[in-house]
Amino acid sequence: MATKNSSFINDLTEGSVAKKLLYFAFPFMLSNLLQTVYNLVDMSVVGHYMGAAGLSAVSIGGRLVELLTLLCTGFCTGGQILLSQQVGAKRNEEMEKTIGTLFTFTMICALVLGTASIVLHNQLLRLLNTPEDAFRQASGYMVICNAGCIFIFGYNALCSILRGMGDSKRPLVFVAIASVVNLVLDILFVAVLGLGAAGAAVATVISQAISFLFALGYLIRRREAFGFTFSARTLRIHGGTLKVLTKLGVPLAFQMAAISISMLFVNSFVNAYGAAASAVYGAGQKLQGIPSIITHGMSTANASMVGQNMAAGKPERVRKAVRTCFLLNGTVYGVFIILCLTIPRQIFTIFTTEESVLELAPIFLRISCIGFAASVFNSSFNSVINGIGFTSLSMAIGLLDAVVARISFSILFGVVLGMGLNGFFLGHALAIWVTASMSSLYYFSGKWEHYSLAVHRGTSE
Repeated sequence: MATKNSSFINDLTEGSVAKKLLYFAFPFMLSNLLQTVYNLVDMSVVGHYMGAAGLSAVSIGGRLVELLTLLCTGFCTGGQILLSQQVGAKRNEEMEKTIGTLFTFTMICALVLGTASIVLHNQLLRLLNTPEDAFRQASGYMVICNAGCIFIFGYNALCSILRGMGDSKRPLVFVAIASVVNLVLDILFVAVLGLGAAGAAVATVISQAISFLFALGYLIRRREAFGFTFSARTLRIHGGTLKVLTKLGVPLAFQMAAISISMLFVNSFVNAYGAAASAVYGAGQKLQGIPSIITHGMSTANASMVGQNMAAGKPERVRKAVRTCFLLNGTVYGVFIILCLTIPRQIFTIFTTEESVLELAPIFLRISCIGFAASVFNSSFNSVINGIGFTSLSMAIGLLDAVVARISFSILFGVVLGMGLNGFFLGHALAIWVTASMSSLYYFSGKWEHYSLAVHRGTSE
């Protein structure tokens, strides 16, 4: 059982709010940077050596693999929320049950979802109108990545556990290992051996496996300090804990899945315009992750700070943390908007030099700036909703974003108003304002101060 003096626990309820938050968030930002580079390397190497068809294959196959990963991430984020509240409330004795239940249940889900995705991968690719010249590569990419699903899920579970305990440094080390290995193997399998999208998938699986096994081995060796033994007794699923984790994690998983599915829906329309349009949309999604290197890192860190401080009865520290988060996020997105408006073609040369793709790049990025402005509000205020554990509201906002906004706006502008490809880009960008508006309204209502935290509902069987 972890104690308050454990080197794995970071108390965020005392000291300077801005200093604590920035210090805690910095490893998150570096982790996001490495993960973004990790994704960009796949797209860049394949794009330069396999052309638009290869870029489209990795984009589409990767989006479907990402859908499974988001289901895992949603559930694991529920565990992070519960653990952060247990740390803030000083309920260290309950953390062992949470860690064991989260890890074991996540691994079971990996086996079930990974197998199902392999069986149905061709049908899923057909639903997305995958271009014929990219279909074979996308199919191979999906099968290989889903075969390594257990490593991706296991890695996410371990990192969420550590982050919930207030440890953002060790997950940074683990993702750094995966990023370096992936970079080396991408160059070897794609550039040197010419294995295309399949080579990028093999590089991804191997790098994730090495990172997961390194993380697991490290925590087992440090089990006394970590406060969890990874024995058969501690790895059992506790019914009461699973119930709370399900209430927290399932809505988040649905929220993330709904948004991802809506993006796939838009992607299916874009794919019908050919490999160049598909490549622009897919690569553009990766580029949109660049500002979130900082903003998502701040939001993830702030969610843990919110959880700890609300459990400790310190809402004023939450307000100070949100203000810090908003100012930094606004600065980051402001700089990125300027770059997208002034040098869009140059930015896209990261992925390819094909003129058909570069012609569409300025249109996509300039329209995307509409959504970037909304992301400042969304990334800042949504961390409060997640931190207190009001995940049913997160799910409602996500469904509103995905179904009412992204899909409806895309059909409206792309089909009904006849704007075509530009309309689908615009529908995607405007949808973010729905999420931003809802999370902002909830924060300024002040109702979050009186929300019943998950840690107070009990996790015993």
